[in-house]
Amino acid sequence: MAVELSTRTTRGTQTTATFSTMRFPAGEAHVKVAHDADAGDLIEIATLRGTNGDDLLMLGMWADAVRQRGSRSVALIPYLPGARQDRGLPFGAKVYADVVNGFGIDQVIAFDPHSPVIVDLVERLTVVTSETVVRDHVVAGSDYSGIIAPDKGAVARATAVAETCGLPVFRAEKHRNPDTGKLDGFTCEPLPETGRLLVVDDICDGGGTFMGLAGATGLPKERLGLWVSHGVFSGRAPQLAEHFGEIVTTDSYPAQNAIEGLRTIELTPTLTEQIR
Repeated sequence: MAVELSTRTTRGTQTTATFSTMRFPAGEAHVKVAHDADAGDLIEIATLRGTNGDDLLMLGMWADAVRQRGSRSVALIPYLPGARQDRGLPFGAKVYADVVNGFGIDQVIAFDPHSPVIVDLVERLTVVTSETVVRDHVVAGSDYSGIIAPDKGAVARATAVAETCGLPVFRAEKHRNPDTGKLDGFTCEPLPETGRLLVVDDICDGGGTFMGLAGATGLPKERLGLWVSHGVFSGRAPQLAEHFGEIVTTDSYPAQNAIEGLRTIELTPTLTEQIR
């Protein structure tokens, strides 16, 4: 995925993009002025999806160019790299935050970060939470009658979605073998006998947690939907389609595998509403 560049005026009007990206023959990232305009009247926007290190360097080149021209810089980074590395050695969240902070971007906008740790580390950060997006793009007009939190870490997020949608929330829990640390099974609060239920979480990697939960509920796929804010969809994630009748995510991360029936919500309109 390349860094996507766009330009708007300070009055909010979309205009011709000032910059375009390129790479020198040796591979170094570079941006050049493609359309020269009054820099003081412009807000330069860069969108970075996923975690590609080359794209991060391109973002830095863009930020330096914007700063030298005297425009305002806004980076849309819906999937904050390192958000799951929020402890331990190395402290990955801080490493990634230091890189982004070093670019001196005027505003960074992220979507539903995995950990509050990285939220405190990234400077000039605006966070957009997921509940309104889930309500407007998944629940509204549907026959969902409840929200499922797949584990303890998802309870706050799932509860926020449930409250916004006016639906009950049901809690599930993962159990691990204390001797091996491996997953030992799932349990879930009693679920209604009818109606569809939406599992809500922030990230899907290989999908094992969600497939295990679906099995534990005993519900057919027609009664289960899955929302994840960031769809990595690695490994055996395509098998999720065998367990969920609907799977919805955003374009924050370029999925590693194709998922049958996957629906992807474009985030740019939602994120750009937060530009200040």
